[in-house]
Amino acid sequence: MDSLSLILAEKLKQTEEYKNAKNIMIFYPLKDEVNLLSLLDDETKTFYLPKIDGDNLLCCKYSKGEPLCESSFYTKEPVSENICTPDLVVVPALAVDKNKYRLGYGKGFYDRFLKNSHAITIVCTPKELLVESVFPQAHDIHVNLVIST
Repeated sequence: MDSLSLILAEKLKQTEEYKNAKNIMIFYPLKDEVNLLSLLDDETKTFYLPKIDGDNLLCCKYSKGEPLCESSFYTKEPVSENICTPDLVVVPALAVDKNKYRLGYGKGFYDRFLKNSHAITIVCTPKELLVESVFPQAHDIHVNLVIST
């Protein structure tokens, strides 16, 4: 795991949002994404990973070492379908703007998932991916907090 990912994971763990959350959805990183899987070592929390279900995401329980399969979007996801409503969602992003809108991969999975959610949302990203605007569309959902290096 790279040092940038470890720094961002530690910064996340210091936030009140993380400290107050019990059920936390993270994501299995693609090749160039921040890797926050070190959080799985925190036994005081219950973790979940997203699972693609058609055009939607499911929030499925995951513990370190459990089997994963490849999704239709070429990400790793849980085999199980132990579904939960998370308190906190760590959202992946290709970039984040000053208004806390994120640029995703264009399929809208997280926007649909978060539309009716009451979970706190956080993006952890290197400072190089902070931009003036990602030119959000009407359906885009902004996050509550951006953690950066």
